[in-house]
Amino acid sequence: MATAQAAPTFNDSAHEVRRVLWIVLILNALVAAAKLAVGILTGAVAMIADGFHSSMDASSNVVGLVGIKLAAQPPDEEHPYGHRRFETLATLAIGGLLLVAAWEILQTLLDRLLYGGRPDVTPISFAIMIGTIVVNLGVTLYERRRGHALRSDILLADASHTASDLFVSLSVIASLGATALGYPWADVVVAVVIVIVIVRTGIGIIGRTSNVLADRQTLDPDDVARLLEEVPGIEETVRVRSRGPADAVHVDIDARINPSVTTDHAYAIAKTIKERIRAEHPEVEEVQVHFAPQRNAPVDYTLEARAVADGLGLGVHEIVTVPQSNGVALEMHVEVKPGLSLSEAHRQASELERGLKERLPSVKAVLTHIEPSNEHGSELLLTEAALHLRDEALARARELFPNAEWDQAVLRLALGGYALTVRCRLPGSISVDEAHNIAEQVETTIRNEMPQIQRVTIHTEPLEPGAA
Repeated sequence: MATAQAAPTFNDSAHEVRRVLWIVLILNALVAAAKLAVGILTGAVAMIADGFHSSMDASSNVVGLVGIKLAAQPPDEEHPYGHRRFETLATLAIGGLLLVAAWEILQTLLDRLLYGGRPDVTPISFAIMIGTIVVNLGVTLYERRRGHALRSDILLADASHTASDLFVSLSVIASLGATALGYPWADVVVAVVIVIVIVRTGIGIIGRTSNVLADRQTLDPDDVARLLEEVPGIEETVRVRSRGPADAVHVDIDARINPSVTTDHAYAIAKTIKERIRAEHPEVEEVQVHFAPQRNAPVDYTLEARAVADGLGLGVHEIVTVPQSNGVALEMHVEVKPGLSLSEAHRQASELERGLKERLPSVKAVLTHIEPSNEHGSELLLTEAALHLRDEALARARELFPNAEWDQAVLRLALGGYALTVRCRLPGSISVDEAHNIAEQVETTIRNEMPQIQRVTIHTEPLEPGAA
């Protein structure tokens, strides 16, 4: 009997990436050594410059090896944010080495300009350059293929770097050919071009890594703020900060929410923020959300009632605000633990009423409808009659509005009968008023036609893009 093979773990993938980098490192080191040796022996400055440039490929392989090794280490007491900065420091060192290599080549160029001389072009020079081009082409194809197979950004980036060397090597061959035809100045010109390429690459590396070390903003704060405008519960996005390398961005969000938002609600808001940011920016590794109460926020009686109820361990729903001449009255359903005596349930509801009046002086009256919570009610609903009633109500909703998607119907016990909860998915382009009218019409119809169902709650949601 065949057994299923386990999916490769991160450590397995990292080990394979390191193996590829070691192979490429050895090949790049051999290519660089061959160019430098022949360039020094023949006096070809362009070939020496290309040799230094190829040595940087080997250095980038070392950076990749170090980065993969450190990336596999989890945060510890001394490095609570991980070890990614070591990779950044190593990359910064490579940028410095590139500038040192450029300076060494410039010194050789100055000697050539001051004291003259011309390279000794031999068939070996052409053979070495053609051979290195073949090796670089093979390395590029191999790294790119393994990078796609292993989904390794390091291998794909290094393959692109190696591919750029092909153009430099072709320039060196052109300079050797021009020198052989009697134009020795071509050697110096091509060497200057290569120096410019090396300096530009080195400065670019130092600039990028310095920005990472200095915690420069990685994402556009305005773009992130616009992304969070439609997150339910956020009153205002105060500040957006981001830092880190392009493939491991850390984001800090400061947002204002209503002071009455409960801990569970705040957690749900923070989760939505993280999901939206990561969906738009997959390179984000971590999102920290900090909440502050909204200044001078209008009273949200629903949130206030839930906040007081949570503090007492009670559940509330269907909270209705009724304006009065001297304030407001609140009407709500209060869920208590099943099995409580009527006296104890009434005592808890009275405590909730007192808490609301103390918290909100504008609340003049609180009307509560006590009912058992659904902690142990699911087993009681597995009867043929209850299931038939649920399916009948769901079918009636679909009959009234067949263009909407009706699902996730849940029926549970309530005082005097049943409570029904249904999800209704509608096109996101319709107005809130239209969605409310649809829900209200279905609720009224079901209660009128099926008197066993005392309460109907319909959760309206937008249809996901591409959903049928």
